[in-house]
Amino acid sequence: MLSSDASKLKQYIAKIENLEAEAVEIRENISDVFKQAKSDGFDVKTMKKVIKLKKMRTEDRENEDMLLDTYMLALGMIPGESSDEH
Repeated sequence: MLSSDASKLKQYIAKIENLEAEAVEIRENISDVFKQAKSDGFDVKTMKKVIKLKKMRTEDRENEDMLLDTYMLALGMIPGESSDEH
């Protein structure tokens, strides 16, 4: 390996290591925000679900909701006609 290639490789490795360290810090900050929200009475599990849903395309979210409703209906978990009543 040429000396310039080795130098570039070291730079890339250093950048990646720095970004990984920043990512750890960001994850810790996010965790701190969730802890603060929890202490203020918010449900963290629900907040995480909302964040996940906000990242989804509307069509994907609607499809997921439809499937969830279909499965819950089939299992008798929500009012309505279930498939075993036919």
